[in-house]
Amino acid sequence: MATSADVVVIGGGVNGASTAFHLASLGAGKVLLLERSALGAGATGKSGALVRMHYTNPHDAALAQASLPYFEHWDDLVGAGDPGFHPYGVVRLAPPRFDDRLRANVAMLRGLGVETSIISADELKDIDPGVYTGDITSAAWEPRSGYADPSATAFGFAAGAQQRGAEIHVGVEAIAIETDGERVIGVVTNVGRVATNVVVLVAGAWSSRLLEPLGFDFGLQPNRAQIVILRRPAGAEETHPVYIDGLNNTWLRPEGDYGVLAGIGRDQLDINPDLFNEGVDFDYIVDVRKRLAARRPALANAYMRGGWAGVITMSPDGHAIIDELQPYRGLFAILGDNGTNFKTAPAIGKCVAEWVTTGAPQTVDLRAFRAARFALGEPIVGEHEYGDRPLDVFR
Repeated sequence: MATSADVVVIGGGVNGASTAFHLASLGAGKVLLLERSALGAGATGKSGALVRMHYTNPHDAALAQASLPYFEHWDDLVGAGDPGFHPYGVVRLAPPRFDDRLRANVAMLRGLGVETSIISADELKDIDPGVYTGDITSAAWEPRSGYADPSATAFGFAAGAQQRGAEIHVGVEAIAIETDGERVIGVVTNVGRVATNVVVLVAGAWSSRLLEPLGFDFGLQPNRAQIVILRRPAGAEETHPVYIDGLNNTWLRPEGDYGVLAGIGRDQLDINPDLFNEGVDFDYIVDVRKRLAARRPALANAYMRGGWAGVITMSPDGHAIIDELQPYRGLFAILGDNGTNFKTAPAIGKCVAEWVTTGAPQTVDLRAFRAARFALGEPIVGEHEYGDRPLDVFR
């Protein structure tokens, strides 16, 4: 491994790989990506990998909108690997009392260029005959959205980064970020030191260990989140769109030809990311099946095929921190993704790479994601929330 680099990226998940890819693409010099375990071994590999634009704030939505072309035109924009994108469409459901908010958010999203619309319960039934619509009056519909393969997406970005000259080192753990006064000077790893003036920290649940010695505490909390895979029973083999169902506190998407991959909003905070139950709790399986059947009745007899748990990192307002961390020049971080930054990883990586190479992000304005927003009392809050933010885990 090299003993010096122009930029060191710490973390080999999809955001780290995207950042390395874009840094190499923009000619950032010698780029090293360091991953303590394996590419995608953290939250990325456990993600439900939904690709959707629907948010209640314009900041996340803008990142998602700028990221969608990567999934649609991967060969042209990345040229390595395949993200496994399936544009089955995404349906966002909220209780009828929030219909006005749903409409307001769709109008906001359309203003950003998102292809989305309000459809009636009958129109949703035409799209998905197997859906129960007795408890809704309308839905938000995104026909170009869907889901992807999270690991394949990270692998593709990493391969693209290597093709452009970046070095990827797995099994190399960053132990400390070195500073001199108010500037970054290097990274200490388990196999030696790398001299550098720029670090991009994208280490997920392990980020706080590197930040605390530098005096940072952003209130990040590791959170165990679970996902279940069920097999659709005979007679229910037809595919269906992706759902984010605020009424039943669930999200679900197809998995292969006959499966359903799903989760519910349930927090288990302050988990040790090095030692936790990676399986699925029995009561969670029962709860997921019950909630899925409330939206698609044919799933009442869907049977368990697998599942897992992973650790995401929660920020105080449920949205990412993307910033150059003051007072240190050259210390950039992507933190607290709250399990929802898979779909925005292409744009986040590009924006951070632009910041490093040109002095400011160009693709999307990242000021809303600044670390100082908590101290300033300016958290990211949508103007028209639905009250179901816990759904933002692994999707």
